[in-house]
Amino acid sequence: MSGVLVVEDEARIASFVAKGLKAAGYAPTVVGTAREALDLALTGELDLMVLDITLPDGDGFDVLRRLRAAGSRLPVIILTARSSVEDTVAGLEGGADDYMAKPFRFEELLARVRLRLRTEQDAADDTTVLRRGSVTLDLRARRATVDGRVVDLSAREFALAETFLRNAGTALSREQLLSRVWGYDFDPSSNVVDVYVRYLRTKLDPDLITTVRGVGYRFEA
Repeated sequence: MSGVLVVEDEARIASFVAKGLKAAGYAPTVVGTAREALDLALTGELDLMVLDITLPDGDGFDVLRRLRAAGSRLPVIILTARSSVEDTVAGLEGGADDYMAKPFRFEELLARVRLRLRTEQDAADDTTVLRRGSVTLDLRARRATVDGRVVDLSAREFALAETFLRNAGTALSREQLLSRVWGYDFDPSSNVVDVYVRYLRTKLDPDLITTVRGVGYRFEA
């Protein structure tokens, strides 16, 4: 589960963003000061930062400059009411990966968070073949095999299988699977995950995907 640091001193906005990220399958951590933001960002334990510029004890631009000066490549999305061209340019030239102005729509912020995390993952992992137990996924050819036997998977089944293999041994909630495979435009009450897990069990191996009561599913490698 990706950890997202939310740096926002306005409690209402911080709560709104954190709740949305949590529902989308991320692990948000909220702080309201520049000092806390820099300290946590430099731990190397987080995957992305959503950074406000106007903070009670300093300037978000300074946090960004010090972060980059320390050699951190942590993706940073600036989210601020300061929307002038000068501020936008200063943020991007200062090392921000993206810049959003308030007021904002959460769906757009979430899409940008996903894009930045996906870009980082792609850069860090150039693996084109995933192997877990008897299952192999060739990501480039979009081919699935079980014990060397080719299995025909739909695009959505393949995406779900890839998510399971990348997180083998980890329990994933239905909300996480919906978010990662179907995107943010979904009905949280839908049983589509259960339906597709049943398809995969039939096509791969009934024992490979176990139900974790009260949580969701786990791929057993």
